[in-house]
Amino acid sequence: MLLRFKDLYNKIIVDSLKAQFKYGNQHEIPRIKKIVINMGVGEAVGDSKVINNAINDLSLITGQKPLVTIAKKSIATFKLREGMRIGCKVTLRHDRMYDFLERLVIVALPRIKEFRGFSSKSFDGRGNFTFGIKEHIVFPEINYDKIDTIRGMDITIVTSAKTDQESKVLLSGFNLPFYN
Repeated sequence: MLLRFKDLYNKIIVDSLKAQFKYGNQHEIPRIKKIVINMGVGEAVGDSKVINNAINDLSLITGQKPLVTIAKKSIATFKLREGMRIGCKVTLRHDRMYDFLERLVIVALPRIKEFRGFSSKSFDGRGNFTFGIKEHIVFPEINYDKIDTIRGMDITIVTSAKTDQESKVLLSGFNLPFYN
């Protein structure tokens, strides 16, 4: 029987975290609060239509409409003006968050070429984990024939863990591979 990631957390990961870290209160047990996916589109400076393609791709991957990020300052060397659309991001919570994490671990990560796992240095010291994917075409929702260019994305998994060790054990329970 295939356990969905939300059930996996509630039935298995909570018990293993309780046993390992000896939590006294149910609310001390770390959980995933949200997943933020950011896609920066530097080419949008020259061609404003590129940002629309990035928005469509990110909405296909996440199942949610992205928020367009705009430039806060003008930077002449990058030909960037204040207020220009330069990227998009999505914040996933609750069921969509678990669904995305499941597709990421089961489908997308095995499709990445020469992927050995994540470094433990990607934690921020407060239990949050950030990593990047160089090609967004590893997600099955993206039709390879209909994309204009291959884009990367940054994915941040925000947890309620107080330490990186707790967060690493939590994410390892979801089968996220770490190599150190």
